[in-house]
Amino acid sequence: MVTATNVEATAVNTIGWLSDPETTIVVPVYQRQYRWDIGGCEQLLGDIRAVAESDDAQTHFIGSILSAANTATDNTSTQNTSTQNTATQNTATDGTNGDDAALVLIDGQQRITTLMLLIAALHHTIRDDHPELATELERVLVRERGDAASGTGAGTAAPRMSTRLRPHRAWAEVFESVVLDRREPGDQLRESRFDDNYAFFRSQIRAEEAPRIWRGLQKLEHVAITLGPDANAQQIFESLNSTGEPLRDHELIHNYVLMGLSHAEQSEIEDEYWLPIEQNTGESIASFWRHYLVMTTGREVVVAGERGVYDAFRQEFPRLDLATLRRHATEWREFSAAYRILLDPSLETDPAISRQLGWVNTFGRGLYPLVMRAYRDHALGELGTAGLIELLENVQSLLLRRTVVGLTNDRLVARLCRARAEGADSLEHAFSRITPSDERVKVGLKYTELPHAAYVLGRLAGVASTAGSASTGLEIEHVVPLAPSDSWSGDGEREWADYSDDEQNSHRALAQTLGNLALLEHGLAERAFDQSFPAKRGLYAASEVPLTSALASLEVWGTAAIAARTVELTARFLEVWKRPGTALIDDDNLTPILDAVRRRGWPRGWDREFEYVEYRGEHWEVYDVKYLFNRIFKRLWADARPAVISFSARRGGPIYDGRAWTGHWDELDTENFLFMGWDSKYMLTAVQGVLDEAGIASEVFVKYSYVGAVM
Repeated sequence: MVTATNVEATAVNTIGWLSDPETTIVVPVYQRQYRWDIGGCEQLLGDIRAVAESDDAQTHFIGSILSAANTATDNTSTQNTSTQNTATQNTATDGTNGDDAALVLIDGQQRITTLMLLIAALHHTIRDDHPELATELERVLVRERGDAASGTGAGTAAPRMSTRLRPHRAWAEVFESVVLDRREPGDQLRESRFDDNYAFFRSQIRAEEAPRIWRGLQKLEHVAITLGPDANAQQIFESLNSTGEPLRDHELIHNYVLMGLSHAEQSEIEDEYWLPIEQNTGESIASFWRHYLVMTTGREVVVAGERGVYDAFRQEFPRLDLATLRRHATEWREFSAAYRILLDPSLETDPAISRQLGWVNTFGRGLYPLVMRAYRDHALGELGTAGLIELLENVQSLLLRRTVVGLTNDRLVARLCRARAEGADSLEHAFSRITPSDERVKVGLKYTELPHAAYVLGRLAGVASTAGSASTGLEIEHVVPLAPSDSWSGDGEREWADYSDDEQNSHRALAQTLGNLALLEHGLAERAFDQSFPAKRGLYAASEVPLTSALASLEVWGTAAIAARTVELTARFLEVWKRPGTALIDDDNLTPILDAVRRRGWPRGWDREFEYVEYRGEHWEVYDVKYLFNRIFKRLWADARPAVISFSARRGGPIYDGRAWTGHWDELDTENFLFMGWDSKYMLTAVQGVLDEAGIASEVFVKYSYVGAVM
């Protein structure tokens, strides 16, 4: 057998590898900063707890760790430009890396750093009560070294403690102060990922749980890849990290569902459930899973920049034994069949429902989670045809009215799914609250461009088969053209060139509003193009569209005629797209707290994210998530303390009975303290969770500022 000469790869026990007396790892200066957030730490800790409960033979693989020996020699004469040699030169000049035997970490910094923070948190939690375990943990974290700065060895100088993992000098001091618990009083307000993630682990680990977590840590394994002096580290790094396309969310879900089953069981699930789901959803399978999870959880699912759909799926289905999997997969298959009809309404046999679903598709798929649940209930006989059509009409009214008045239709569906789960009255109230009033719609139709014009005019005229599509043979006609020629005339006497600038501007401003638009058959539209109004009257009279043929009775067309027709058509508009319910509130784009955007870290502008917060009818001048977090927990500590205690106990924070570690704390009373050292995403998650626990989440809203809207 021919063996490799410059790459050595060995499967090793991670804790054994880290605690080896000879192991010291340095991070070269070219490495990116430490970036794991609390979400990643939460997943790691969950995996460690899970493997701790498994049988003795089971382990947990954390991937590969790529390193190179630090030869600390002058490589310039060899003209070797590989990353490994560059790393060696860089670490040799870094003040933190004076150890010739250290390994230069090329790939795996984020995982190893997070593990060190977890082990440090575990060590500091139990060091006073479990000295034997504390000694084991300390062996992983630190090694004794001589005073390298003075050039003396361990035998001639008092040994000092050094972390086994040594980041480069830009943040080595911060890391060491956390791991070795050497933080000064002034460091308590310091913001760093090291502090945040260490604090998270401290908050989650109880002393009595330490043996379990240690058992899980000892079952971690990885492949240690060590490069020889002639290996091209950059090429190997790119091969490990850049080969092939990353798995997409639905592919990860597929693997997660089938992993651990026997071949026969995998074949059964694949044939009976997964393939029908794929056939029903086609290229939209990723959207199906996201919409399904929004529908079932009542929460928005983040997709940008994260594995949000897959993570939400794992949280919703943490364990899938074969019997449980069959039960859930039956439901997934049923919903995928409903999704197929939503994607192609022509497959629906009831013409009225098919037409309504086609109209809903005018607005995209944003409300599919709500519609999918309703359609499936109808298919099972749990919702009548009239009830389904009423819901579909409310969906159209909501989306169209909000578009008319300039409100976004983003992040609406989760709250509607939650409301529907509470009953018909709650859903009607939710629709009513976020559907703009008649007064606002009247203003919008008068002065702004009509959205989805073919759909709107088609429904008003009773000729739209599927959202006023081209299949009807009708086109949008602008009575006043968008760009009139100099000879165009509204009365047959004055030409466009004779209109004053103000007159021309007023006509242009109304050109795309409801009153100036009509539907006209294709052949007639070609003949009407750029014609003056008197010439168009005969063409309008020939139209079979009632709203268009009525234009032929007018003698003159101008801003007054547009205004009068707008009033007439607006009355019809408000009848077709009614506002459901009787709620007096028009929420002006308020966002329920449960639908607020969870942002990673502390993005630029976070301190002006909100314009205000509405708390149970109170108006709070709260502009950022940190202040919101503090105020919500203090308020609920006074108003709903049992809910706060229950949430904190289950979540592992943020309320503690002492200042257990250095950091930013706020005092609730003499015996209870609120830890304020979380990142933005964790804080908002905690706010949402505790309000839900207290049963008042539906009564709390945020209004995003301009900064928050563009973050």
